[in-house]
Amino acid sequence: MVQTLIIPGLNGSPDDHWQRIWAREYPGSRVVEQRDWSCPVLEEWQARLDKALSETDGAFLVAHSLGCLLAASYAGRAEAGLIRGALLVAPCSLETTVGLHPCMIDFGAEPLDRLPFPSLVVGSLNDPYMSVRKLERHVKAWGSELATIGFAGHINIMSGFGHWPEGYVFFEHLVRRSARIRPWQHGSAPGAAAAFPAAS
Repeated sequence: MVQTLIIPGLNGSPDDHWQRIWAREYPGSRVVEQRDWSCPVLEEWQARLDKALSETDGAFLVAHSLGCLLAASYAGRAEAGLIRGALLVAPCSLETTVGLHPCMIDFGAEPLDRLPFPSLVVGSLNDPYMSVRKLERHVKAWGSELATIGFAGHINIMSGFGHWPEGYVFFEHLVRRSARIRPWQHGSAPGAAAAFPAAS
């Protein structure tokens, strides 16, 4: 069974968000809960993820929005060795997120180092939290694979993403890809386009 850690973003994910549904119906998945979802502090969020990773023998991450930046912050951390791959859905621009929400977000600098684990970014063409230009910049910096799913907003409940079966297709692609890639091969084709089904 593939062990999967679900990483919500700012304000967490409510019960009818695709991440919570994923945790309930996808075997081996669980949500990494944070003490404070509304005023995130990077070191606190990393500590919770560190603990969750330590309880596995290696896990995949399924992150959304600010959770993607948490995953990306592991580029230089020892615990990255326990991350087998990361599905990064609708990553947010830290600057934009801070501007849209009044609460203090203490998340340091935008993480743009190359990721030492396989990653697949699923993005939208009209995400209010990250422009396509910035999305492509992040994908290239992280050495990720990119799949865009059209005009899908922030790929959250507001844009119609409760139950999201297509997400499992992306995830299975990532799992298969990670099995084929040796550690020193990761990122050999950053930003590569992928052929995936469109969002429903």
